[in-house]
Amino acid sequence: MKKQRLWPEFTAEMKKTHTILIPDMCTIHFELLKNVFINYGYKAELLTSTDQRIIDNGLKYVHNDTCFPALLVIGQIMDALHSGKYDLDKVALIMPQTGGGCRASNYIHLLRRALRADGLGHIPVISISYAGLEKHSGFKLTLPLVRRGLAALVYGDMLMLLSNQTRPYEANPGETDALVKSWVERLSELMRRGHGYSRRDMARWLDEIACSFAAVKRVERDVVKVGIVGEIYVKYSPLGNNQLEKFLASQGCEVMVPGLLGFLLYCAVNGVVDIDLYGGS
Repeated sequence: MKKQRLWPEFTAEMKKTHTILIPDMCTIHFELLKNVFINYGYKAELLTSTDQRIIDNGLKYVHNDTCFPALLVIGQIMDALHSGKYDLDKVALIMPQTGGGCRASNYIHLLRRALRADGLGHIPVISISYAGLEKHSGFKLTLPLVRRGLAALVYGDMLMLLSNQTRPYEANPGETDALVKSWVERLSELMRRGHGYSRRDMARWLDEIACSFAAVKRVERDVVKVGIVGEIYVKYSPLGNNQLEKFLASQGCEVMVPGLLGFLLYCAVNGVVDIDLYGGS
């Protein structure tokens, strides 16, 4: 007997008709990831709004004792659904799950609860997790897609780190941001054509990215260097940290935010350690 699903499935037919809304965390990285999904035939859109109403929406649907990142992510999604921009019968959502004891494993359940409370329980929520906690016939993390996704994260780290090291010293304001935008478009097109994600390709393009930022005309300035650390969503998300990077830049600071790839490696190593410690028990 087939087990009854407790939540709507994102089906193969929906891949052609539904727009997948992606909550933002690292804008450069997630813009590249969004384009990877589009290259694989999905309709996808990255949510980048940072208005106060997002917090208000989050407080409406998530208890204020719940962690702040959950409140913001769900608030951003519900704000988008209420915007009138989308056909609510042809939209889907995507949410990562850590698969472990972290509260991030429960975001997806909080989101589905919010959707049901708003009469939108029919909207599919796609789960992405290392543990493969849920399955959707219309969304599959194939090996080629995962390889391109990992390449997008590596490129995102490179662009984020180099732009933060270049922007405070640029002689022509705006040149660094224009260079980032150009590389996002170029890398997305490369991967669409099946290039840019092999080890050899990545070594070549990472070198070219570094050279392009080194070529930006600089004015040497004595600036304060500030590192941003902390909870992963609040650290990276402009919504989560109240535009902290933008504020520090306006004060003439050089900002350093650690790469996202380090967090993924930490998650992978955790899995290996768990197996070593408990695999034989």
